[in-house]
Amino acid sequence: MHNGAKVAGGHGRAGELLLSAGAHLTRTAAPPGAAERARGRPGADTLDEARCHAVLRQAAAVLLAHPDPAFYRRLPLVYRALLELPPSPARRGLTGFCDHAAAEPEARLAAHYTRVFDPRGRRALQLTVHTFGGHGDVRRRGHALARIQRVLADHGWSVAGPEPHDHLAVLLEFAARGDAAAGEALLNRFRSGVEPLRARLHQDRSAYAPVLDAVCATLPPAAEPRAEGGLPAAPEPAPVTRIGAPAAPRPPAGEAPRVPPPRAAEPRTSHRRA
Repeated sequence: MHNGAKVAGGHGRAGELLLSAGAHLTRTAAPPGAAERARGRPGADTLDEARCHAVLRQAAAVLLAHPDPAFYRRLPLVYRALLELPPSPARRGLTGFCDHAAAEPEARLAAHYTRVFDPRGRRALQLTVHTFGGHGDVRRRGHALARIQRVLADHGWSVAGPEPHDHLAVLLEFAARGDAAAGEALLNRFRSGVEPLRARLHQDRSAYAPVLDAVCATLPPAAEPRAEGGLPAAPEPAPVTRIGAPAAPRPPAGEAPRVPPPRAAEPRTSHRRA
């Protein structure tokens, strides 16, 4: 499936579609000042750092969803949107995962997802688990979840799927489609869960490790550790290549990049979500 999109300097059509069709959030109301912010938002023709981060975060949010039929329907759009971005290690890691997801048998990828992302384990995508523990301080964890829900609601968003408010994919989508500053602040607040999760996925040689690399590449350098809002401060992260770092050479002219092929219709077995 060759998408025909320009790798760099394109108009961002697929990126616009990706940011418009969310996977985890739904718009409930326009927050105060939304019109003013929209007028100052980079357009589809602008491939600046903020827009690149938004597309990378939304792509990661989709790829961190359970690999169900909806995941596979979104996969080609994610790939096309990524190819519209300038080359970078983050883009290369996410497109590589798209290739892997397209080639891997669906049942095997779903089983890997369920095994790796145990919601109460050390690789949970629910970030408050890393802050308070899967069986830890239920009251403080509940307060943290309520705070996240309030931030989303204040900006006119609510969770549309089964994921809890502290799910990494939910926070990524909010930072990409909702309010970039508020979303990035939430990601930074729970960075003490994101960075160790990335390290553990690399230790396991999981196919999802490059997805977490891309997430961390969109975050600013960690500040000095400090407690805020009753949450532990984030530790200093392991080194990660940031956006704009030297990337691998592009494919030769006339050679189409590898793109996940369209999946033929086939019977699907339902998989229990993690």
